[in-house]
Amino acid sequence: MAAMLVGALRRGSGCRGGSRLLAQSLRRFVSTLVVAEHEGGFVKPSSLSALAAAEAIAKDNKVSVLLGGSGPALHKAADHAASSHPLVSEVLVADSEALAHPLAEPWAELLRSVQQKGGYSHVIASSTSFGKNLLPRAAALLDVSPVTDVTAVKEPHVFVRPIYAGNALCTVKYTGEEPCMMSIRSTSFSPTTEAMSETKVAPITQVDLSFLSEGKSSWVNLTSQDTERPDLANARVVVTGGRGLKSAENFKLLEQLAEKLGAAVGATRAAVDAGYVPNDLQVGQTGKIVAPELYMAFGVSGAIQHLAGMRDSKVIVAVNKDADAPIFQVADYGLVADLFEVLDELLKKIPEKK
Repeated sequence: MAAMLVGALRRGSGCRGGSRLLAQSLRRFVSTLVVAEHEGGFVKPSSLSALAAAEAIAKDNKVSVLLGGSGPALHKAADHAASSHPLVSEVLVADSEALAHPLAEPWAELLRSVQQKGGYSHVIASSTSFGKNLLPRAAALLDVSPVTDVTAVKEPHVFVRPIYAGNALCTVKYTGEEPCMMSIRSTSFSPTTEAMSETKVAPITQVDLSFLSEGKSSWVNLTSQDTERPDLANARVVVTGGRGLKSAENFKLLEQLAEKLGAAVGATRAAVDAGYVPNDLQVGQTGKIVAPELYMAFGVSGAIQHLAGMRDSKVIVAVNKDADAPIFQVADYGLVADLFEVLDELLKKIPEKK
C-alpha cells in the first residue's frame, strides 16, 4: 500500500495535486470497524450514527460491525446490524457471558484481537459511557492515540472536534499508526434513512473467543429507574430542570410535564449535586450530550458546561426569572417568569398524552 501511495504522489503535479491524489488513495484503502451497542435486539441509535460517521470517512468504506453479549437478543441485534446500512460488509458476533456487560477489560481484549486479525484502518465507537470507557483502554493495548468527540469528518484522517466546552472547534489530523481510533458525537451524524434491499444483507460471522481469560474486574449489578419515558440521549423532546426547582419534590412537576409531552427528563449538574435527581439525568460536558427537536429548560442558568451538552438542540425554550441568565443567549424562545407559575399553566393546558 505504501508503494502505491508513493507512486500516487510522484504522479501528482505539484504539492496540491499530490495531496489530492494521496487523499483519494487513502479513501480507496479505508476499512472500518464499528463497535456497536445493542438493546432489546436492536442496534442503538448512537451506533447507527457511528455507521454514518464511517460513511463520512469514505463512500466506498468497507465496514465491519462488532457486537458482543450473549443470548437471543444478541443474535437478533446482529440481524438488525446486517441490514442497517449499505456499507456494512460483515457483522462480527462475540457471544460470551464475559461480554454481556459493558466492562472495559474483556471488551478491550476483544477489540485488540479483532483489530489484529482484521487490520482495519479505522475503529469507531460512539461517545457514550460505554465508548468512553472502552476506547482509551483498547487504544493503549494497540499503542495508538484515540481521537475523541469527533463532530465532523473532513478527510479520512482529518477531523473536527469541540474544545473549551464546545465554545471552539478544532480541526485535527491523525498522523499515528493504524488503526485511527475515534469516538464520535452521535448527535452530529444522522443515521441513514436509505431503504435496504433484502439482497444486501451482510454476512454474520462468529468471533473466536479462545483468547478471553478471567479478568480482575467483575460485574456487580445495574441500578436504574423503571420508566416508560424515552432514553435521554435519543429523545425527540427533553425537559430539563436546574437548581431553580429548589427540591427533588418540585422535580416531580417536570416529570408530569414530560409524561404529557412524551419527553425525557434532564437536569443540570447543580441539580444533580444537590441531590434532586440521579446523575444519569445530567446533561452537559460531564453528563450526556443531547440534540432533541425541542429542549425545554426550567430554572437553568446556562453555565458553559451545560450548554456544551445541549447547544445542538433544534429548538431551545428557556424559562428563568433572571433576565440576564446566559441560557437566553442560546434560546430560540425565552420567557422571563417564575418557573412554577409557568409549569402550573402548562400542566393545566396541555392534554394528557394518548
